[in-house]
Formats: sequence, structure tokens, C-alpha cells
Amino acid sequence: MVHGARHGGRRSPERRTRRVTMSTDKAVKDDFLRQAAPYRRELLAHCYRMLGSVHDAEDQVQETYLRAWRSYDGFEGRSSLRTWLHRIATRTCLTALESRGRRPLPTGLGEPSADPYDALVEGSEVPWLEPIPDAMAGAEHADPAAIVTSRESIRLALIAALQHLPPRHRAVLILRDVLKWRAAEVAEILDTTTTAVNSVLQRARARLDEVTPSQADLAEPTSAEERALLARYVRAFEEYDVAAIVELLTADAVWEMPPYTGWYQGAEKIGRLIGAQCPADGPGAMRLVPVRANGRPAFAVYLRAADGAHHAFALQVLTPTPTRVAHVAMFFDLRLFTTFGLPAVLPATPARPIASVP
Repeated sequence: MVHGARHGGRRSPERRTRRVTMSTDKAVKDDFLRQAAPYRRELLAHCYRMLGSVHDAEDQVQETYLRAWRSYDGFEGRSSLRTWLHRIATRTCLTALESRGRRPLPTGLGEPSADPYDALVEGSEVPWLEPIPDAMAGAEHADPAAIVTSRESIRLALIAALQHLPPRHRAVLILRDVLKWRAAEVAEILDTTTTAVNSVLQRARARLDEVTPSQADLAEPTSAEERALLARYVRAFEEYDVAAIVELLTADAVWEMPPYTGWYQGAEKIGRLIGAQCPADGPGAMRLVPVRANGRPAFAVYLRAADGAHHAFALQVLTPTPTRVAHVAMFFDLRLFTTFGLPAVLPATPARPIASVP
């Protein structure tokens, strides 16, 4: 017993070496986490552009950090940490896309504008495109030039258009035109040649031009114009004034609302849709809470229920012009309220007055 205790009290050279190694490994991993943390938002934006889903993007960012953490010991600094992380994220997304179809909006299904009086058809089997909060994608709290660049690179029309590209074409276009990587860097990531990358980029740009809707090129309002327009928009919805809503839309405005497969073009047609299909029963039935999504103004819409409280109903992402709204994408996936940090039920009184709409 005494001998065993005395022997157990000694630390063998192997145990000391193992403890030193574990301590060193922990220091290396901690160093990785400290250096990699600032890139999380831009990696999320990158994965979102690739996948079209904020939820899938979050999963792939987690997978990227896990893979990078496991292999950080072998990272020899031949590229920047940022480039290395984007390389891992791109490959991770391409692997994920091997078993997934594209994520469209209703306008991307190839059907003509629907009749507003027809029954709504839910495409529950379609993996729909999802919006992303500006704050999650790094489109807030940056210098003005960075804000413009990041917001434009996540706008809903662009993300929807990217879904029409094959995954590798999508990766090439994002890496070259958004992240501004050199063709040789992209070729290394995709195990191909610079010539092949340039050829794919040319085809991807041409395809993007074919499928990008014209609304994406409309003039944007100034901050003051946008605030005034959005205040009127909120007032029209909260008063359930369909005529006022129609007045705020461009003549050829587009309205779509996944998971419903139909989409609607024309202010008058959209007005008929709202009047015929919206479950609101009059003024005060809806309340709108302003947020930012995909570099554009957005609203969380709450609908009054039988208990008198306003419950989460849908999330609208708008494309405004200086005087009107050209496009509304209305998402009925209630998981988005959690993603945007929004409550499921609003308090009894408005959180802020209409005049404070950003």
C-alpha cells in the first residue's frame, strides 16, 4: 500500500509530456478562436449567398469553425486566416449543396402572375429562399462604403438570382465578384484551372443578367424619402386602408409570399389580393414592427387574434423607390421571428410610434 501510494504520487515523464502537450493544444485552439471570431458575420453572409437560407448558413458556419478548429495545427499561414476560413466555408457549402435543390421565390417558379381571387396554394415541399437580418450579415455598423457593398451583396433579388446558378458557378461568381478573389485563388479552392474559372465566371454573369428582375436596378430613395414612405406604408397597413396601400405601390409592383406559390404583379391586382385574402378584419388588426433584412427595409407583421393580442404573422421585405414600393416579399415562416430577435406576441401598446420608423 505504501509502495503503491508512493508510486502513484510520482508523475511519469509520459504524463508530464501529455499535460504539456494538452496545455499547448489548448493555447493553440484558444488562439484560433480569438483570431477567427471577427470573421463570423462575413462567413455567415458568404454561406447565405451560397445557400439562400439563414438557418442553413448558420449550420455551415458552425461546420466551418469546427473543421478549422480541428485542423488549425496544420495551418501554416500560407494565406491569411480570413482566406483560409472562406476556403473551408465554400467547400462546406458545396458539399451541402450536393444533396439540396435551389431555394426559389414564387417568381422563380416560372409561372405567370396569379389571379388574386384564386385559392392560395401552399408549396410545403419547396425549400424556399429565406431573408437574413442585416445585423447578422454585417450590413450594419460599418463605414458608409462597406455598408453599401455588404447590403448590395445580400439583396433579395441577387440571392434569388444566384439560386439559378449551379453550385460551382455560384461559388465562382461570389468569390470573384463579391469577395474579389483572384482567379488563381478560386481555381485552387475548386481544384480547377484559372482558364476554367474565367469561363465559368463569364457564363455565370450572363445567366445572372437573364434572371435578375428589373426592380433590382430601380433608383433607391434617400434616407429622408425612405422614412417618409415607410411611415405612410405602416399607417396604411395598420389602418387597413387598402386604397392607401395600392397608392404606395408602383404600377408594376410585385408581391409574393412564400410558402404560397402564387405571385402577383400590378398595384391594383395586389390591392384585390389583400382585400380578398388578408385575414385582417379592420383598423388595428395589424401592427408592423420595423427591422432590416437583406439590405432593405422590412417589417414584422403581427395580426390580432381572438385573445385580442397581436401574434406573429409574417415578415415583409420591401424594395422601395423614392416615392413608391416596387416589390414586397412576405415570408410566413414564423421561425424568422426568432432569427430577427422578435417576440411571438407584441405587448399591449406599440413599442414605438410610427414616426420612428427607420
